[in-house]
Amino acid sequence: MKSESLTNFMSRVISDLRLEGRHGTAYVYEYALRAFTEFVGGGEIFFSAVSRRWLKRFEERLRERLKSWNTVSTYLRMLRAVYNRAVDSGLIAGEYRLFSGVFTGVTSERKRALSAGEMRRLLDRETAPLLPASVRKAQDCLRLMTALQGMPFVDLAHLQKEDLKEHGGCFALTLRRQKTGSELHVSVLPEALELLNRYRNTDPASPFLLDFLSGHSRGEDAFYEYRHSLGELNRGLSRLARFCGMNTRVSSYTARHTWATLAKYCQVPEEIISEGLGHSSLEMTRTYLKRFEGDELHRVNRIIIDYIFTGVQKRWNRL
Repeated sequence: MKSESLTNFMSRVISDLRLEGRHGTAYVYEYALRAFTEFVGGGEIFFSAVSRRWLKRFEERLRERLKSWNTVSTYLRMLRAVYNRAVDSGLIAGEYRLFSGVFTGVTSERKRALSAGEMRRLLDRETAPLLPASVRKAQDCLRLMTALQGMPFVDLAHLQKEDLKEHGGCFALTLRRQKTGSELHVSVLPEALELLNRYRNTDPASPFLLDFLSGHSRGEDAFYEYRHSLGELNRGLSRLARFCGMNTRVSSYTARHTWATLAKYCQVPEEIISEGLGHSSLEMTRTYLKRFEGDELHRVNRIIIDYIFTGVQKRWNRL
């Protein structure tokens, strides 16, 4: 059986992912590989060295450095995925349930969802003129993601001009989610349309609806352009929270988690929340599309946005 180190094999996996255009996945694998290499002091890691005891020590070291269990889990899952690839390719025999003693799940470590009152403070229009331009844009982006059914930034940034359609004076977005490829339909509220117009991409050569991405980068350059835009947003949101005197973490995930949580508080059925978020199960999505009409999601979204800006909590009731 060919002898190859885990680190060399993982480097090849990363190269293959880049060739496939999966730059986001390659990015995570690369960070995980760096953590593995640092753990052994800069040398190679051979598959024969990966034991349950080694994995536990690696988990403990990651926990000391990173604090976040979810980040620890991500690195361990990357290692497990590479290990399984090596087994599938016949490179190693593999050990049954080798990773069963370390954490590879997901835990809720931080409060990502805010209350309606907290969101109201963050999105207060009266603060906008007082904010630096980059922070004001982050505030507008948070308001827009919330108004678009908690749309994640990756989907917002990659909206295409052709995704926005008008019919009878009403506007709607129909898009394919970046993460899952599932279709998502969002009725555009007037306040969301105002922001879409404010940040509309005016470059006729760009396919993107908004100005977060140029549309001229390709491959890995496009991925890093997106990462830069995401980083700017998160820095702006952190500054916004401090400006509002809030000792809480605000990030690009805040709009999505808050939209879903407030919908739950308004007693919106979980299946409609799931549809509004564009969750990935195709079978589940088909069920939702058969059972619920677009105007119902429009009413749900209206209830949530009104709850944030007026403080009046209304219950969702099917008509």
